[in-house]
Amino acid sequence: METRLGNLYDYPKYYDLVFGSDWKAEYDFLLAAFDRYAARRVRRVFEPACGTGRLLLPLAKAGYRVAGNDLNPKAVAYCNRRLARHGFKSTAVVGDMADFTLRRPVDAAFNTINSFRHLASESQARAHLECMANALAPGGIYLLGLHLTPTRGEAIDEESWAARRGNLAVISHMQTLSVDLKARMETVGMTFDVYTPTQNFRLANEIGFRTYTARQMRALLESDSAFEVAAVYDFAYEIDEPIRVGPETEDVVYVLRRV
Repeated sequence: METRLGNLYDYPKYYDLVFGSDWKAEYDFLLAAFDRYAARRVRRVFEPACGTGRLLLPLAKAGYRVAGNDLNPKAVAYCNRRLARHGFKSTAVVGDMADFTLRRPVDAAFNTINSFRHLASESQARAHLECMANALAPGGIYLLGLHLTPTRGEAIDEESWAARRGNLAVISHMQTLSVDLKARMETVGMTFDVYTPTQNFRLANEIGFRTYTARQMRALLESDSAFEVAAVYDFAYEIDEPIRVGPETEDVVYVLRRV
């Protein structure tokens, strides 16, 4: 199989198939969290690092006013085309999740699949939380999902999954190549094996993620007085089953409420 090196985010059609095929559990969880934890009625929703807008479209269909930003212009264009095809405004913009302002506060926001860890430094992470605090109206919530680095037990360092849509199939494989806890950097190798009626090829990329232990994440969140942690969940997205974060915890979704 031919291997092509490149930024996987530059291929939104394939990226969306892999990460957008199993959206329903996240979507149901978002709606339940809006209802349970927001201290205001949720009407306006924002997604930093929105990518292809895999959740923005079903939220728009449910009557929410949605918007998002992302650094990748190809992903933003894909997201806006998707919204426009269904009669909604093209409300995704090219923008930095650590340096943005909204013209009007939103009632809820979400960032559930590790995009937060693309922020490479503590100052960028703090800037992002400050932007989010300014973007949310009081009583609004921000659902922030990421993989923590466990300090007890063995971390999961390899994942594969597949998705199909019509004549297009993609098999994704992700593997941790290295972890530097001192520099707080995890390097991940990721591939998309793409199958179409006329060609098969592999897209390959290495991605750097900032690492967070449970203690480091707690310290970051406690340093921002604009938010309180209302609850924490894992990636099972069971609204009636919040978790306690410990040294062995990996998958987390923090429900942060704007005070």
